[in-house]
Amino acid sequence: MKDYKNFLVWQKSHRLTLDVYQLVRDFPKEEMFGLISQMKRASSSIPMNIAEGCGRNSEKDFARFLVISFGSANELEYQIILSIDLKFISFEQGQKFLFQIEEVKKMLTGLISKINKTKNAES
Repeated sequence: MKDYKNFLVWQKSHRLTLDVYQLVRDFPKEEMFGLISQMKRASSSIPMNIAEGCGRNSEKDFARFLVISFGSANELEYQIILSIDLKFISFEQGQKFLFQIEEVKKMLTGLISKINKTKNAES
């Protein structure tokens, strides 16, 4: 079993989640059960799935959970774009989040690719 806390992608996605929780504090209260809830869920799903994947017995399972994390990152990316367009956050603020998300997505892609190469080499 791997220690998920040792993965830089987990550390960065955890930081992203903390930043999202801070960000949505200033959103309109009527979004409490809408966009706020969805953004918290999507952001926390990224490091949660990395952690869960690390607890699995195979690299194939780990890669599958990383793909789920990637999907959650895409979801959060759209939610940030929507938040900019709805004027809940500034364009500049949104760009900082989009950069963080892009960085996490690149790291996830790299890790998935590395696992798949290792899997294919063992086959």
